Amino acid sequence: MIGLLEEYERTMAFAEVALGQIRSLRQNAVPRNYEIWYIYATGYNAALNKIINETLGRNGKLTEADLEQIYETYLSQNRTTERIDTVGTRVINEIDDVMNLITDALGMTSTFGRNLEGATQELTSAKDREQVRAVVEALIASTREMQETNKALESRLATSKQQISSLQHSLEAIRAESLTDPLTSLGNRKFFDRAIENAVTHAAECGEPLSLLMLDIDHFKSFNDNYGHLTGDQVLRLVAMSLKQTTKGQDITARYGGEEFAVVLPNTALRQALTVADNIRRAVMSKQLKKKSTGEILGRVTISIGVSMLQPGDDRERLIERADACLYAAKRNGRNRVICEADPEFSPTDRIQVA
Repeated sequence: MIGLLEEYERTMAFAEVALGQIRSLRQNAVPRNYEIWYIYATGYNAALNKIINETLGRNGKLTEADLEQIYETYLSQNRTTERIDTVGTRVINEIDDVMNLITDALGMTSTFGRNLEGATQELTSAKDREQVRAVVEALIASTREMQETNKALESRLATSKQQISSLQHSLEAIRAESLTDPLTSLGNRKFFDRAIENAVTHAAECGEPLSLLMLDIDHFKSFNDNYGHLTGDQVLRLVAMSLKQTTKGQDITARYGGEEFAVVLPNTALRQALTVADNIRRAVMSKQLKKKSTGEILGRVTISIGVSMLQPGDDRERLIERADACLYAAKRNGRNRVICEADPEFSPTDRIQVA
C-alpha cells in the first residue's frame, strides 16, 4: 500500500510540473504538449530534455513548430516502436499457441497409430465374434477421438489465420502511419528519403528520366507571426491539398520539412516536370486563404519551385542539391515562380536561404 501511495505522489508531482510548464509558457493544454512536459519532468528522455533546454535558452520560448518537431522526433517514433513490439508479441503468442496445439495433435496421431497397430495384432489373434467386436469398438472410439482432435485443430488454425491476418493489417497501418506527416497527410521526410532512393536506383537501372521538384512557401514566417501557428498549419494543408490535386499516378509527394515540400516525378523529363511544377504553382495561387476563426480573407499563398533532372552519375544528394539551388534562384528572383537547372538564373552553388 505504501508503494502505491508513493507511486501516486510521484506521478502527481510529474503532472504538476508538466502543467506548470504549460502555464508559464502559455501553451495550449493539449495532450501532445502535456506528454512532452510530463516526459520532460520525469527526465527519462535525456535527448528530449536537452533539446528543450537548448531551445528555451536560445529563444526563451517553444513555438508550435518547435513542439511539433520535438514530439515527432523524440516521442512519436517511440510510440510507433512500442505499438510494433506489442503487435509482434501478439503474433509470437499466437504462433506459440498454434504450435502447442499441433504438438498435442501429433501426440494424438502417434497414439492413434499405436492403437491401430495393437488392434491389428488383436484381430489376428481374435478367436470369436465378441473379441472382434471389442477390438472394433475400441478402434471406433479411437477414430472418433482423432476426428475431434483434427476438427479442433482445423478450427483453431482457421481462427489463428484470421487473427494473424488482422495483426498483419495492424502492422501495415502502423508502418503507413510512421511514414505519413500527420498535419498534411503527405509522406514525411522518412518516406521521401526511401522513395527518392528507390526512384533514383530504378531510373538509373532502366534508363528512364527522373525529375524532382522542391517547393517552398513564400513568406511563410509572416503567416505564423501575423496570424498565428494555426493559420500557418492551414497554409501547409492548403499547399498539400494542391499537391494531391495536381499530381497523379506514380508521382510521389512529401513534406520535406517545415514549409518545404518535394515531388518526385518518375519517368518524367525536365520539360514535362516544368509543366507539372507550374500547374502546382497556379493551383496554390488560385486558392484564397481565409482565417477560420473570423472568416477574414488573408489573401493568396504563393510558392517557389526548383526543378532538377537526374543526370548520368547522379545520386540522390546531387539531384536534391540542384533542385534546392533552383529553388533558391526562384526565391532570389522574385518568388512565385519555377526555375530549373537549364535556366540562366540557376547557379549550382545556391542554397535555400530566403523565406
